[in-house]
Amino acid sequence: MTQKERMLSGRLYSADDDQLRAEDIKKWKLVRRLNQSTDPEEVRSTLRELLGSIGRDFWIQPDFYCDYGSHIHIGERFYANYGCVMLDVCDIRIGDDVFLAPRVSIYTAAHPIDAGVRNTGLEYGKPVAIGSSVWIGGNTVINPGVTIGDDVVIGSGSVVTRDIPSHVVAAGNPCRVLRPITEEDKAYWEAQAAEYRREQEE
Repeated sequence: MTQKERMLSGRLYSADDDQLRAEDIKKWKLVRRLNQSTDPEEVRSTLRELLGSIGRDFWIQPDFYCDYGSHIHIGERFYANYGCVMLDVCDIRIGDDVFLAPRVSIYTAAHPIDAGVRNTGLEYGKPVAIGSSVWIGGNTVINPGVTIGDDVVIGSGSVVTRDIPSHVVAAGNPCRVLRPITEEDKAYWEAQAAEYRREQEE
């Protein structure tokens, strides 16, 4: 089993590996081009080259950083604000209609708790999955192995250390469910949107 295969399977692996170093160098060239570009079309084309997959309608605001890029898979209508970091030593899978506020960090990379093993340079990862229709507030950290369901709001500054179910508002350090998203929420925001549309038509 190669070091990359070990990495993607969640086993201990060494990043000091020719294949992984070559992929890292390729990533840095693309990330540098992305973050230095002032052309939106170049940003989009570079992201398509960098990431494993992404939908047709998306925007990631530079600066953006990742470990490899190729293990990131994103659905339709995605938006990430400034300073997004995705450490994708394992897969990061994101659904449709997901919005990330500034400085959201998604980590799949982890290190052994035992100092002796950790100091040898061995590391491991756990995949992260985020459902559809999710809004994640600024300066949130999503830790390795976390799954976030559909229709979720994560409050700013949260540290997500465990799975979050669908249809809830969650926040805190560690992040915990505060309340469900209700029909009253839906009715309130649909009324606000209807008022907005009426004002625009006047």
